[in-house]
Amino acid sequence: MSTYTVSGITYDTATGRPINRDGGLLLDSEIKASSRPTNTGKTRNRKFKSLRYPVARLESDSDYLEIKVLEYQPPGFETSGTGQSLRLQSSSESLKNKEIILGTIFLPIPESITDSNGVTWGEDSLNGLAATALGIGLKTITAESGAEAAKALTSGTKEAVGSLLSDDMTIQAINSNFAAMAVNALGGKTNATGILARQTGAILNPNMELLFGGVQLRQFSFSFDFAPRDENESIVIKKIIRAFKKSLNAKNSSTGENSSGLFIKSPDVFQLTYKTGAKNHQFLHKFKPMALLNIGVNYTGAGTYATYDNTAPVHTKIDLTFQELNPIYSEDYDVEEGLEGTGF
Repeated sequence: MSTYTVSGITYDTATGRPINRDGGLLLDSEIKASSRPTNTGKTRNRKFKSLRYPVARLESDSDYLEIKVLEYQPPGFETSGTGQSLRLQSSSESLKNKEIILGTIFLPIPESITDSNGVTWGEDSLNGLAATALGIGLKTITAESGAEAAKALTSGTKEAVGSLLSDDMTIQAINSNFAAMAVNALGGKTNATGILARQTGAILNPNMELLFGGVQLRQFSFSFDFAPRDENESIVIKKIIRAFKKSLNAKNSSTGENSSGLFIKSPDVFQLTYKTGAKNHQFLHKFKPMALLNIGVNYTGAGTYATYDNTAPVHTKIDLTFQELNPIYSEDYDVEEGLEGTGF
């Protein structure tokens, strides 16, 4: 293979593609790492060169999982143009505005690829009596002056009482409520609904409905098996495990001239992307930035302890659990990564 080198990067003369020492496709993040100036300072000292398992050539049609390790950026607040109000930023926005890549890890596509989206819905009920009281309260609250509020409260109460007393069943429901209060005041344990049901065989219509309750944060779990084929690959595996462990843990801020050690800082976060060659995968789902919640390492993945001459385990298994920093919204499917593949 005929090659030439420019700025420390080797290219294939025939295709013009950047290549690594094995003759495989050199990824964008590896190009940036190889051309990056010598690091100085606390943040830069934590950066590491790209790590890849297995250590083999990647072609333009190779599928793999790219894991970028990012320095966490607190979301903070964003002021409006007039400076009169604050807007809550998301962690994803803050990371985009100031992305500091500490390193990149390339791993094989997991054996199991799944994604699950969900939101929270819950039952809610509002009976007629409560709705009547709510209506009176809303009229009172929205009144423009104290006099109008008093008038709304008085007139609303009169109208409600008149309407309720014209219905025999409603009268019995009110009486049941007073009866329950009297019994409970004497040490009893009953409720108006039970008394009304015993007397009339009916209960207040709860007007039950399923209402939206909130969003959920997605979790993802991955398992990877490492079986080094030579000494170099065993060293790469060790570095990958160390990189995950180091990025998972919080920083106690005990180092540095101006550090008091009174506070701890957030761990690093991760951006995962399914890739095909140098491009994003076009048929798999996307991820938002994620925190690594847990890493489990099994150094006897084969079921027994066995090592090579350099004491590297012959089979190591790691389990990773990630959780996204921000929930998924419908609008996310209409911009940037959401337009690729199946979206988030």
